[in-house]
Formats: sequence, C-alpha cells, structure tokens
Amino acid sequence: MNIKSNMAAYEGEPELAGLDTVIKLAVLAVGGQGGGVLSNWIAELAKKGNYDVQTTSVAGVAQRTGATIYYVEMAPKSGLKPVFAQSPSVGDLDVLIASELMEAGRAVMRGFITPDRTTLIASTHRIMAVSEKQMPGDGLADGKLVEAELAKAALKSVCFDMESIAVDAGTVISASLFGGLARSGALPFETSLYEDVIEASGRGVEQSLKAFRATLVYDEQATLPSKEKPEIVIAGPEHLMVEWNSLASKAAAFPPSCRSMVESGLQKVVDFQDTDYGQEYLDHLQTWLSADDEARDFQLTRTAAKYIANAMCYDDIIRVADLKTRPSRERRLRDEQQADTEAIVHVTEYFHPRAEEFCSIMPVRIGKWFAKTPWALRIVDWLFNKGRRVRTDRITGFMMLRALCFMKSRRRKLLRHENERAHLERLEQAVEQALPNDYALTIEIFSCQRLIKGYSDTHTRGLSKFEKVLSALPMLEARVDAADWIRRLRELALKDEDGSGLEGGLKTIASISSSEATQGRQS
Repeated sequence: MNIKSNMAAYEGEPELAGLDTVIKLAVLAVGGQGGGVLSNWIAELAKKGNYDVQTTSVAGVAQRTGATIYYVEMAPKSGLKPVFAQSPSVGDLDVLIASELMEAGRAVMRGFITPDRTTLIASTHRIMAVSEKQMPGDGLADGKLVEAELAKAALKSVCFDMESIAVDAGTVISASLFGGLARSGALPFETSLYEDVIEASGRGVEQSLKAFRATLVYDEQATLPSKEKPEIVIAGPEHLMVEWNSLASKAAAFPPSCRSMVESGLQKVVDFQDTDYGQEYLDHLQTWLSADDEARDFQLTRTAAKYIANAMCYDDIIRVADLKTRPSRERRLRDEQQADTEAIVHVTEYFHPRAEEFCSIMPVRIGKWFAKTPWALRIVDWLFNKGRRVRTDRITGFMMLRALCFMKSRRRKLLRHENERAHLERLEQAVEQALPNDYALTIEIFSCQRLIKGYSDTHTRGLSKFEKVLSALPMLEARVDAADWIRRLRELALKDEDGSGLEGGLKTIASISSSEATQGRQS
C-alpha cells in the first residue's frame, strides 16, 4: 500500500475522530479530467452518509495555466443548518485531491497541504504546463523532487499513477481519484457507499467501477506485466507494397547498431510523402554509411538516420491538414472525451496562416516572386493573415482540409520544399566539412536539427537559432573542444525562448577566439 504517514500515532486511531466538525475537502483538476463529476460524487457520498454538504468551484485559467478548484464542505446532520465556506483557506483542509503531480506541488506552495492535518490523494503522472511546453527543448520539470516534498508536506498521502489505471479501465481519472479517496480512509464512509454513488451516476458505470476498484487494490511494488509495443501493420495497393518491401529490405541491410533508427526514419519519411521520397532518404544515409567508422559503432549513421528524417518531414500546411483529417485522430479525440461511436462530436480547428505560409505552398518561382515583392506580400498578408476556425466535423470544413492534402503529390515543386531541401544541404555540408578532422563534432552538428520544429513563427525562430549555432563553426576550427562548444550552444538555444543565452555563448566564443588570435600574433 502506497500510504505514508508523518505521525505514527495516526495509525490505528479512529479516522477523523471529531465527526461533529466540518470536513473540508478540495479537488484540483483541469479540463477533461472529470473534476466536476468527482466533486458531485463526493457530495452524493456525503448525502448518502447522512451528511449536510455544499460544493463550490473556482474556475482556473484556460490553456493549462491553472486548475479549477472544486471545494466541498460536509458535516453530520444534526438538526441545525450548518454554515459552510465558499472557498478553501490556507492551512484549513482535511483532504486535498490533485489530478496531477505538479498540481499537488502547487497546492503545497499555496499552503493548502499541512503535515498536521491534510490527507493528500494525488496522481503522480505528468501533464506538461504551458511554461514547460514553451521551452524549445526539454522543459519538463523534475517530478521526483516534487514527490519527495509531497511525502513530507502531508499528514497522510496516497500517491501513485492513477491516470494509467483510469486509461486501462477505459475511463477518466476522476474514477481512480475517487478510489484513492476511499483507499485513504479520510472520510467516514464504507467502500460500498462509494460504489453505490458510482452506480447511481448512470453513465460509464462499468468502466468507472473498474478504475475505482483497481485503485483500491493497486500495489506499486507488484511486478506489472510489460506492455508489448504494438506491431505496425503497413498495407496498401499491391504496386506500392512492392516498392515498400524493396525499401524495407534495403533498410534491413544497414548495420545492426543503426538499423532500428533507419527503419523508423524510413517509415516516417514514406508516411510523410511517398516511396520515392523514402528512396531519397536511404540514398542520404548510404552516403554517410560509406564515410562512417565501424570502430565507432556507426554512430554517425545512426545520428544521421534520426535527424535527416526529421529534416525531410517538416511541418507544412499540407502535413497539418493531413494529420487533422486522419481517422486515427477522430478515434483519439473520441477516446479522450469518452464519446462512443453514436455520440455527436464537434471539432473546431484553429488556423492563423501568415502571408509566408501562403507563399510557401506556391510553386517555387511564383512563391519567390511574392516573397520578394513587398506590395504583393502585403496584399497576401491582408487577405490571409487572420484567425480562422474550421469545423472539421462538418463536410465543408473537412473537405477544405482534404483539398490541401491533395497537394501532397505536388509538394516537391512548392517553395517550402525548396527551402527545406536547401536547409538539409546546409546541414550536410557542415557535417561533411567537419568529418575529416572531428568525428564528435559531426554528431553535434547533426543534432542541431533539434532546434527546428513546427511551422510559422516557431519554425522561423528555430531556423534562426540553427544558423546562429552553426555560425560559430569558423571560430571553432582546429579546437579540440569544438564539439563540446557546439553542444553547449545548442543547449543554450533550447533552454531560452528569446535567445539571450545563445547570444551570450556566441560572444564568449568570439572573445576566446579573438584572445587566442592576439596571443598567436604576439608569439
């Protein structure tokens, strides 16, 4: 049992001995996690247990910058009408339920959780906050540190991954959090009463009960069966399958140390475009394989397989339209919202294309003319640079995006592809120049492709940072620590949004280079 206590005397004592007092409970959850359902279940639980109860909620801010706080107060029926508070106070909570690890951490920071009183029920899975998503690189905060602090902050804690339990049961996390509440023993109600509440809810009862009961018996020390990676089934017209099988056999001929990466990259590239594009990808890799070193376990080829695939599969409007109209996306959206096949689901996509995006899907010559002609670009910007909401659950909106997908066969003749091809050439040329003298540097140069992702402003910023990092190569010629410096610059570029850290790193290199040049002339 993953139940921890900071007070040894708590074990064996009656739970909440003073039942004539008000029990104060808060639920912190974001949209789609069933926080409202959970607070309603808790209210119904109190009523069935012969308690007076009141629930309130304080809505959080959209886009994952704050959770909604559902607040519940309850007291045993006594013939008198109780007076309940409207919102929780610092240091005055008996139970806090957090739907995600960092929400529990924020509750500690706000003073809602105290070691002399509060029972904490929290799921330890992570949902990335906006501040984490904004980081160009890996901005994920260290959850282990938060888990360690939670154990100290609460009187009693029930903390493990309740999201996985809910997903396995085919429901949302509110059901497993309800199970965590029952497991904690923080409320004076029998388990059967909890189950009665779920059964009376009338929707998704079987799945909710499954998650509830799985949470009660969960043992994190038990060996969980390993989940096999689902086998990817590739199917299509016979003539295309012949071409694919030929490519797959060529990928299988690569050395074992890099074969898995080559095969994954090939699947990605062919899915992005076609089998001809897949052959082009393998041709790139064959060039690097012939120049690679077996003694180094073909690390260069393995790295090239990853980042060349990423460079070839850029995010353009055609790709976005393709992904948003795939059947797999509809299934995922229905699964996330717990909507069965008979339910009507409304899906609204938001687009804000800039003039540059519009020009990028023009043929090369026309697109370049527009991009270099200020008055024409201003007209395009006036016509297209505005937010649009497209309902893809309607035939008109869906067909609008599908029409963009039909441009896939023309992609190689469009301006965006011309620009991305030039970028890949720039990347490979930099690696080729470094290879004769510094094998480690070639790995770091290829890895700079990590800086480029997304589309629109995000892509433009990434490309700018990529060029700035590679601009340091001439200053690092003949230095034994050149690879280390490129790695540092890349990490600086990934960590800060405005690029101030990267600019500082470049100035440091320039200063060192200038100092060494001066010393060389003096000697």
